[in-house]
Amino acid sequence: MEPRISEKAWNPELEKEILKQWEDEKIYDFTPQENNYTIDTPPPYPSGRPWHIGAAAHYSQIDMIARTARMTGKNVYFPIGIDRNGLPVELYTEKKHNIRMRETERGEFLNLCREALDDLEAEMILIMKSLGISGDFANYYRTDSEEYRSLTQSTFIELWKKGQVYLANRPNNYDWVSGTTIADAEITYEDLSTKLVYMKFKIKDTDQEIIIASTRPELLCACRTIIVNPEDERYIQYIGKKVIVPITNVEVELKTHHSAKQEFGSGAVMVCSYGDQNDVALFRELELDEIVAIGLDGKMTEVAGEYAGLKPKQARTKIIEDLETKGFLEKIEDIIHRTPISERSKIPIEIIPMEEYYLKQKEAVEKIKKLGQEITFHPSMHKQILMNWLESINIDWPISRRRYYGTEIPIWYCKNCSEPHVPEPGKYYRPWNEKCPISNCMKCDSTEFIGEERTFDTWMDSSVSPLFICKFNRDKEFFKKVYPASIRPQAKDIVRTWLYYTLLRCEQLTGEKPWSEAWIMGYGLDEKGMKMSKSKGNAIDPLPVIEKLGADTFRFWSASEINHGYDFRCNEQKIESSKKFLSKLWNVSRFLSSFPVIKSGNITASDKWILSELDNLVKECKKGYDEYNFFIPAIAIREFTWNLFAAHYIEMVKARAYGIDFTDEERDGAIFTLHKTLSTVLKLLAPITPFITEYLWKILYSEKSIHKEKQVDSENLEEQSNITKEITEFNSKVWNEKKDQGLSLKDSIKIEIPAILEPFKKDLKSMHNLLD
Repeated sequence: MEPRISEKAWNPELEKEILKQWEDEKIYDFTPQENNYTIDTPPPYPSGRPWHIGAAAHYSQIDMIARTARMTGKNVYFPIGIDRNGLPVELYTEKKHNIRMRETERGEFLNLCREALDDLEAEMILIMKSLGISGDFANYYRTDSEEYRSLTQSTFIELWKKGQVYLANRPNNYDWVSGTTIADAEITYEDLSTKLVYMKFKIKDTDQEIIIASTRPELLCACRTIIVNPEDERYIQYIGKKVIVPITNVEVELKTHHSAKQEFGSGAVMVCSYGDQNDVALFRELELDEIVAIGLDGKMTEVAGEYAGLKPKQARTKIIEDLETKGFLEKIEDIIHRTPISERSKIPIEIIPMEEYYLKQKEAVEKIKKLGQEITFHPSMHKQILMNWLESINIDWPISRRRYYGTEIPIWYCKNCSEPHVPEPGKYYRPWNEKCPISNCMKCDSTEFIGEERTFDTWMDSSVSPLFICKFNRDKEFFKKVYPASIRPQAKDIVRTWLYYTLLRCEQLTGEKPWSEAWIMGYGLDEKGMKMSKSKGNAIDPLPVIEKLGADTFRFWSASEINHGYDFRCNEQKIESSKKFLSKLWNVSRFLSSFPVIKSGNITASDKWILSELDNLVKECKKGYDEYNFFIPAIAIREFTWNLFAAHYIEMVKARAYGIDFTDEERDGAIFTLHKTLSTVLKLLAPITPFITEYLWKILYSEKSIHKEKQVDSENLEEQSNITKEITEFNSKVWNEKKDQGLSLKDSIKIEIPAILEPFKKDLKSMHNLLD
């Protein structure tokens, strides 16, 4: 019998034809019904080339979530978006065109950003489609579209009217490279080497001095007090005394405070505006007058005297030299210091008092904790990231940014009295470039206004993604059917930003949580275990890998190598090795394509055994799919297909399937079982490798797409794992015996079959050519 599958190997080029079929047949189109399953898909950010291979693996698995849901009978809404706001594209545009944002006309700079995004976006969409992602590409959205930005602005206007937004001048985290305030959630911490400088401070009107250790001696000019721990006996005699700050000769008072650690440095601490968040807290508590020592350009201000104009690091070096020259230096220690770093620019942040808009979040912490507890996290361990972040929140969220490429804050100020005016929601406003839609000031009746130039923190846009995809305030019926969303898939590094801010904003706007489940993925690492990033130059471009090896190979690697929730290493050789399993599946299918598909047969002990093991596979896969952990089904399917079905069962029943020395009923039992097993494996594997399973399914079993099929359920067959052990051990014994005797696998041999395997005797004899 000639096999219906003539090709000897799976050709990844076929994936393009299958993609076109899916597109032409529109098999993933969504029409809202009652049983909807909404995925709040993370819109990827096209910030440069290449798109991260770890991100490609992440999105492959998000597609597995969608395909699994469809095959369990859910009506899947799988929107696709592209995140196009914020700092990364500004930095990319500056670098690409060798320009500086603030030295370029704003409209021209925004156009250059859009062009850069369009170029990068096209490649990203190509990669996503090539991966077989079954999302709604025909209607994909952009977060910089007028429609999206209008939603961001309208939600802000609503919260403004509710009194959730206010303007305040406070110390803020400042990224002087990008020239903007950043929120605590946009800060990471790195252990950096620095110097701990021990300086001599003289007690006024005495010949006594105390030693103060600091990593920021350049902030001596901003020192407003000295604190010591109230239990530190070394300083009891000096409490309340005036201390003279070296270099500046300013007099400050020595006070007690519980935050001073006796074991750090000398135990005495200078409090400056602002070295760290502890300084911020102390300035508020002690009601100290701040001194702005570092300006918006990231350089020392005029209050630094002769050090004005220097960058903090330069000023630190110079001031250490001067401390030594003037006899104020006790000693210097080289230490590793936990330093706050801007997540975007990767440079240490400064804390500078600035006037910004804030969204209230402190008062919502307990409510968000409760909502967080109601959300099922996959894996559950990552819920703690959210809970830890909620415990750390002690200030409201600064939402205004001093950048260009973002959603503008929709506020105009009266030119006469500075009263802020917010327009009615419903359209996209650009206050820096448009006339105020309000004719007269509500306070002084003036007719002249000045538009706000600042933009929103990009998370103000991202945090309304579930509202946007569900058509909040645009289509009530659609929103009612698809919101809240079912699941939020995302990476673990943005739990405290995207996930948290979405919870906060959606609760403020709708009174309920935006989804019931959160699926969290780890980091993609390079071969050495380092986090991949474009800046490090260790990111692998996924497109050439996909074009060379095929999407299914890439996807099977993603599922079988990544234990969900944990970091994973990306290695092209490992990806290529995944092709071996697809080759095995193809060879099995090619062999079975020689036999007709029959509905039933007289099944024997051998058939019952493999069907029992197949039932165990169905249960194991269901467990993994229910947890959205694709590692479980991928490994189980590979193990079953390769090491049980192909290696043992097919070899046992091959002669029977050909009808050699067997009855027609026995032959049909083998053929029926072979096809039932393969068709079940294809269904189980379809969410992971959609192309090869679609191709084989249509050749062997149906004209209808496998992705329209319902996933298989367990039949709860009798457990036969003890027989599995006996069969595999017996077969291995025969193979080894033949090898030891220099026989080929086809040669006959005399070996006694164990009594427990007596029901399998006929298949085993034909398999091994056993002599009586």
